[in-house]
Amino acid sequence: MYALIVCNGSIIDYSYHRKFFDEADFIVCVDGGALHLKKLGIKPDVLLGDFDSIEDKQLEYYREQKVTILEFPTEKDMTDTELAVDTAIDRGYKDIVIIGGTGTRLDHTLSNIFLLKKMLDRGVKGRVVNEYNEIFLITDSVEVEAEEGCYLTLLPLTSKVEGITTKGLYYPLKGETIEMGSSRGVSNCFIAPTAQISITSGILMVVKTRE
Repeated sequence: MYALIVCNGSIIDYSYHRKFFDEADFIVCVDGGALHLKKLGIKPDVLLGDFDSIEDKQLEYYREQKVTILEFPTEKDMTDTELAVDTAIDRGYKDIVIIGGTGTRLDHTLSNIFLLKKMLDRGVKGRVVNEYNEIFLITDSVEVEAEEGCYLTLLPLTSKVEGITTKGLYYPLKGETIEMGSSRGVSNCFIAPTAQISITSGILMVVKTRE
């Protein structure tokens, strides 16, 4: 079971995202993400933020529903999403999924993706997911299940990632190094039900993506 963080970014296909709620053990709603939960008819365990993107009547509704409300000042040193990650980790969760974490604000999108590094440092498995992408980081090895119409992209999150070895992909890598800024790992294709990826040093961003 995992903690699910619902942000105020883009959620287009609600039916696609419903499965994440079915498997979540703890739901943290970030500020205006409450709009998404209202459309889904789901009550979070915690609603937090500076509440600059939620209407007062919605906030009052969740208070009446006995949802835990954590209010923070607008002027603070971290985003509401980072506060949500800390909240989930402080409650002992080692697996966190973020939805609604991507959208038109590229700065917020990148900030939410880079929160995966914070989770990694704290021994937590993190994923940022939307209708078209699943993003996570590795420092050792992983198996990724193929899906129809999906590609797999590997991007260094450190200056270089060494010893990259892959199996089950059309363009294999055999103990190779990719430096940050290279596009070599973009848009590989699955040729097996699962792909195996391993590295010997660095941090690798893995993106399973579809058009």
